[in-house]
Amino acid sequence: MADAFERLLAAYGQQHWWPGDSPFEVIVGAILTQQTAWANVEKALANLLPANALSPDGIRATSEGELAALIRPSGFYRGKARKLKAFIALLDERFGGDLDSLVAAPANELRAALLATHGIGPETADSILLYAAGRPYFVIDAYTRRIFSRLGITPADDAYGAWQRLFTRELPPDAALFNEYHALIVEHAKRVCRTVPLCEACVLLDVCPAGRAASSLSA
Repeated sequence: MADAFERLLAAYGQQHWWPGDSPFEVIVGAILTQQTAWANVEKALANLLPANALSPDGIRATSEGELAALIRPSGFYRGKARKLKAFIALLDERFGGDLDSLVAAPANELRAALLATHGIGPETADSILLYAAGRPYFVIDAYTRRIFSRLGITPADDAYGAWQRLFTRELPPDAALFNEYHALIVEHAKRVCRTVPLCEACVLLDVCPAGRAASSLSA
């Protein structure tokens, strides 16, 4: 795990993730990025800002239908509007509407509350914990599974929790490290370890069984 991180960091440099100007924008982005590319999320965020709907008060004051129209570029916009409203309900009911109280809550309690909220699964919850609250929860996504499956580094089963434990067993519980590592994984997956990988350009090729096999076939 550490070796892959050092190689990716040397190749791509620090990523300075997550893209967002405030914890709340990070939370909204984490919900909107479900099943869509970040470029589409940026379009939705750009719609929310001039409509004064990129804040807890703004989302409270915006009807679900209006909110859905604003976030339409993110896809699945009606469902995501319900998810944003559900998050605001959590914020109001459990944390008195105070975002600072939410991000300062004990990590295990906050994660449980997020997972009990409509539309928030483990990946979204951990994105909120890591990027908005600065807690050391390693985010597992499709890119992580793709890259490390090709490297032959996988848990005994494909469950989210099993993948997360694979990383947390090998790495110190450091939010800054987890932030950087996940960002580098995303960058590598987009640039090189794509659905159809560009193995010859991969900094992990010499330790990647799938990449070496693909390279030998094309030789």
